[in-house]
Amino acid sequence: MRLCAWYLYGEKHRGYALNPVANFHLQNGSVLWRINWMADTSPRGIAASCGLMVNYRYFLEDTASNSAAYLGTKQIKASEQVLALVSQFQQNSKL
Repeated sequence: MRLCAWYLYGEKHRGYALNPVANFHLQNGSVLWRINWMADTSPRGIAASCGLMVNYRYFLEDTASNSAAYLGTKQIKASEQVLALVSQFQQNSKL
């Protein structure tokens, strides 16, 4: 879960989210909202993402400003849950 949070929040390509699905949602003004453990236990889900799934949440009143912040300053808006996982990853990582 921590590695997934870091991958979605911290791994970048030219300053934007490396994951194409994350990049799509963030460009459209979403918030990286929640990472769900074993949410997709299908063979494809296990093979593709170890069963993890991510929720992106759209707060309609914030989508324009979130999109502008992401596209302009490459700032990713994320929930406290995701930021806590990112912080735990950074504290425990040897990367």
